[in-house]
Amino acid sequence: MKPVDVWIEVPQPRQEVFAFLDVLANHEPFTNHMLVDWSCSGPSAGVGARARMRAKGPGKQWLDMSTIISEPPVTTTEESVGAGGRRRTRGTYTLDELPDGGTRVRFRLAFLEVPLSERLVGPLIRAYMKRVNAEAMRRLKQTLTALPRTTAR
Repeated sequence: MKPVDVWIEVPQPRQEVFAFLDVLANHEPFTNHMLVDWSCSGPSAGVGARARMRAKGPGKQWLDMSTIISEPPVTTTEESVGAGGRRRTRGTYTLDELPDGGTRVRFRLAFLEVPLSERLVGPLIRAYMKRVNAEAMRRLKQTLTALPRTTAR
């Protein structure tokens, strides 16, 4: 299936946004509309950080996620395994500095392996994933805006 791409612009500088996103547990507050019952293990940030969560909705499938790439302050990538090991996805956050000091946060969800039953309804799954990930970006902006600003630039 084709990947799903969403993005948002936030007023925080790229270093602050990266520091927040690099901590996998920080993803819970802006994704808990679609992913619930989080538990984290391993290092709190960077490569090797792990989380287990359940997808909301029919089937209530469990996912195991781990950070596989962490390149400050530009990108962080996580892979998840679900559907009993039959679904593998890769989520990549790419951070671009904006001229005003803010950051464009781009998120790409790539489908590495997908069960046949899901491939058959691929366009519906992609539309749903685009919608819930766009909502996650809006919630990320709200979450970042509520955090205290650092003075380091």
